[in-house]
Amino acid sequence: MAFLKNINILPRWVIAALDTTILFYSVIFAYLLRLNFEWSEIGNYYFLESSLFFTFTGVIIMLITRSYQGIVRHTGVKDAFVIARTILFTFLIVALVDFSYEHILNKYSIMPLTVIIIASIISLSLLVFYRLMVKEIFGFAKNKTREFENVVIFGAGEAGMLAHEVLMNDTKINKKVIAFIDDDAKKAGKFLGGSKIYGNIQDLEFLSFKYNVKELIISTQDIPSKRKREIIDECLRLDIHSSIIPPIDEWMSGGLNAGGIREVKIEDLLSRDSISLDSTHVSEELAGKVVLVTGAGGSIGSEIAKQVAHYNPKLLIMLDQAESALYEINHEILSLNLDVDVIAILADIRKVKNLSDIFKKYNPQIVFHAAAYKHVPMMESYPEEAVKCNILGTRNLADLSVEYKAEKFVMISTDKAVNPTNVMGASKRIAEMYVQSLNDFISGMSKGNTKFITTRFGNVLGSNGSVIPLFKRQIEKGGPVTVTHPDITRYFMTIPEACQLVLEAGVMGNGGEIFVFDMGEPVKIVDLARKMIQLSGKKVDQDIKITYSGLRQGEKLYEELLNNEEEVKETHHPKIMIAKVSKVSFEDIHEQLELFNGLLNKSSDVSLVSHMKTIVPEFISNSSRFNFLDSRKEAMTR
Repeated sequence: MAFLKNINILPRWVIAALDTTILFYSVIFAYLLRLNFEWSEIGNYYFLESSLFFTFTGVIIMLITRSYQGIVRHTGVKDAFVIARTILFTFLIVALVDFSYEHILNKYSIMPLTVIIIASIISLSLLVFYRLMVKEIFGFAKNKTREFENVVIFGAGEAGMLAHEVLMNDTKINKKVIAFIDDDAKKAGKFLGGSKIYGNIQDLEFLSFKYNVKELIISTQDIPSKRKREIIDECLRLDIHSSIIPPIDEWMSGGLNAGGIREVKIEDLLSRDSISLDSTHVSEELAGKVVLVTGAGGSIGSEIAKQVAHYNPKLLIMLDQAESALYEINHEILSLNLDVDVIAILADIRKVKNLSDIFKKYNPQIVFHAAAYKHVPMMESYPEEAVKCNILGTRNLADLSVEYKAEKFVMISTDKAVNPTNVMGASKRIAEMYVQSLNDFISGMSKGNTKFITTRFGNVLGSNGSVIPLFKRQIEKGGPVTVTHPDITRYFMTIPEACQLVLEAGVMGNGGEIFVFDMGEPVKIVDLARKMIQLSGKKVDQDIKITYSGLRQGEKLYEELLNNEEEVKETHHPKIMIAKVSKVSFEDIHEQLELFNGLLNKSSDVSLVSHMKTIVPEFISNSSRFNFLDSRKEAMTR
């Protein structure tokens, strides 16, 4: 059968000829069945004329439905339906003509109704059967010398069956489904598509040993994040490649092919179940309002802008000093074709005159302040920039929000502001102190009723400059993957989830709160690196090594969402809490911030950082050039 491997597609004329032959002989065989194979009786009927008439009618219908144009070796359910429709129309037309000929024209019957029925059944069966036979023969010939990778599908539902069909019918890939695994115990032991269903993920080890399984495909659509992590971890333990099928609607719109099955990403291991957002209250808060988002070109700011745009604001103002990033998010939101006015403003929050002009012209009612310098080592090298942007830039925006009577000011902070060990974290803590004290200062005064709200959370997955993109680049280059310390841990949250919680906190805030988010469990960065290497198909230490570079300036081993003196108060949202922090007077913090102007003129990093430590006593530098300031302060207090 080697010659079959060189035949790609049977010519259409061959298919048409076979179909025509089947139609003709189906009528003859139908007569024989009706007459109990008494050949001598057939002369009493117009069997030749009726055979030709049935065949001619069938051919005409085939030309209309194009049933002969399908690729036989890829025959599927749709092709069978086309053939069934063809035979049905043939039956109806022949039966109608015969009825008209006999009962309306009072002529003789062309062919008995029973013959028409039997011929239709026989022709339908043979037309589908021979196509399936050809498909099987071609498949056998093609697959005889092919080497398959054995695959297991997790999820024996609709999506799992679709994945099975796609993998078995796609000749461009060499994958064979040998089993299903499903958490539904009722399905265990049954078969789907010829493959047995197993009832436990632990069966994967047995299947891997018996069939040398190379890949597990997760097909379950609404699988909980915790369960997904357990499955992927089991695959990593057994050195089995894992992948995920997309949502069925998305997959079908993309052509329903194996190319739609995506690789498991590290985000799949770190992500959590989607949160429940009170969209009604968020919509009531934002609809018809002028909303300003600072830092709109960044990871958090751009996602906030995208989410806000869906709540029908009167005007969405996106502000950033980074031209390219601002252009990209502006283009992305405009491409959504939402019924919302959007404007992108290239501006720097450190320049109060420019900000004042923007507030005067647009009078924003809601401000989401995401603009900040966030990279710890960079701010250790350039503390004056952290002061100008993170502290004084925030003050500029907060003061203008009061002056122009904005309703709410929502500031994006960081867990690095808690017991800060670096300039960046301390600068964000001072910004928190300023907006919180300003809220208390203006409460009940004629200056306005702006409500100042702070949100505090940890690392977000995939943000610019974060550890995950860095590890990806290092893995692509063949390593090594650099981790600062074997015990370093971090909290992680997806960007959409963080921004959803920001919107929710902004709605529930009454002013003066510091909201902290449930970040889940901390993740050891070295474990993260190992899993990313494994997901790339490499082996840790054999293909790619992990090296330790030592903690960077100002870097902590672990992050905190609360300091030792802070407590939390629950809210109606299970993932949002309010931190009870010690208050400072507005007069004191305002005076302290005024001193920064004089210190900036001196161009002394040490003076700036020393003053920050005065404002935030818990700011103790770690692995930094400013460590000596803590030693000096400790000596002075003795």
